[in-house]
Amino acid sequence: MLGRGCKNFSAMRIVKSIAAMQKLAQRWQVKNTCIGFVPTMGYLHAGHLSLVKRARQLVGRRGKVIVSIYVNPTQFGPKEDLGRYPRDLTRDKQLCRTEGVDVVFVPDDKLMYPQGDHKVFSTCVIEEALSRGMEGASRPTHFRGVTTVVAKLLNIVQPEIAVFGAKDFQQATVIQRMVRDLNFRVKIIVAPTYRESDGLAMSSRNNFLSADERRQATILWRAIRQARQTVRTGTVSSERLKAELRHTIASQPAARLDYVEFFDPDTLVPVKKVTRGSHIALAVFFGKTRLIDNGRL
Repeated sequence: MLGRGCKNFSAMRIVKSIAAMQKLAQRWQVKNTCIGFVPTMGYLHAGHLSLVKRARQLVGRRGKVIVSIYVNPTQFGPKEDLGRYPRDLTRDKQLCRTEGVDVVFVPDDKLMYPQGDHKVFSTCVIEEALSRGMEGASRPTHFRGVTTVVAKLLNIVQPEIAVFGAKDFQQATVIQRMVRDLNFRVKIIVAPTYRESDGLAMSSRNNFLSADERRQATILWRAIRQARQTVRTGTVSSERLKAELRHTIASQPAARLDYVEFFDPDTLVPVKKVTRGSHIALAVFFGKTRLIDNGRL
């Protein structure tokens, strides 16, 4: 018998087959077992684990928490970092076991896409409004890949609850819209961004940064805080505030701004006047590493 606070680590299952995952989910549904789902691309960190904790809180001890680990090729552009995206499945499985995850679902390309070639996969899910700006403008095929793979994962896992991180705010909003528009039977939960002690949002891509780039990368959080402080004194022109933040970001020699945008958090429509309650999102390169962040002002 386990003591209070202990977890039955040995109970965690590793599932690689789509058919096996669907069969397991169906068995739990027959028993009215609530399923919570955390989709990831692996190389887990404390931010991912905070999503796992949230899923466990929501489904309770009698529910099941499933974490998927799959580096989805269709959300990477032709010149992006698919080949060097960090991977450590052994470590990921141990972290999941420590957190009391019930199932780690680890499909591969051969299962997720016909013949293992995503280039011949001809059916996609495309959201046509919320995905146009910001990440959608900088990475034109990105959200098509995200919505397609998330739709597939939701169909495979059949969760009642799926937890996403607010660091990818636009992504979470797009997925919420997809779920609403296509009548998926799942509730999307967006959990707060998990940050390092110096404010940098946790990301698997942080591991690509050199020591000097890592120090400079805190400029994203500093820019968000600067914008937040500015709007406390009243409404400000978005163009003026963008210019101020461009100057701030340019103070770091390794930083190269991709975009900064102010928008309504519900519609993602850019605003001309920035006020308290507006949202900011920005993407900045440090060498070859591109980081994103966002926050409500």
